[in-house]
Amino acid sequence: MSVQLSSPSGLMQPVPYHHVAVASGSRHVYVAGQIGRDEAGRPVAPGDLRGQVAQALRNTARGLAGGGASFSDVVRLTFYVTDWSPERIDDFLAGVQDVAGQLALPQPLPPASLIGVASLFEPDVLVEVEATAVVD
Repeated sequence: MSVQLSSPSGLMQPVPYHHVAVASGSRHVYVAGQIGRDEAGRPVAPGDLRGQVAQALRNTARGLAGGGASFSDVVRLTFYVTDWSPERIDDFLAGVQDVAGQLALPQPLPPASLIGVASLFEPDVLVEVEATAVVD
């Protein structure tokens, strides 16, 4: 396995992600921000953070596969969420859980950041997901 995930003692716990990823592969796969739209560009789950997180992760999995990777190769996830507030964490995490089994998401997730933003490129887009993977 080219990626080892860990959470060294002394770092804040519990969190739904690992704090550290160590990768030994030489080929990197970068997936551009994926959103809650289908392959035709139609919005999925308008106004629903949970549904858009799930769809954005499905699209991220497709992007990873296109580069010969999967979530087991991911060393970093970045989530951008519009109008973020801590009260939205349950919907966000529910979206992750909705597809965790289907997409073989590591639990906890690889190192991740959730960044609140005022808006994304179109008003209906509530979340965008970027991924970095390393494969041998």
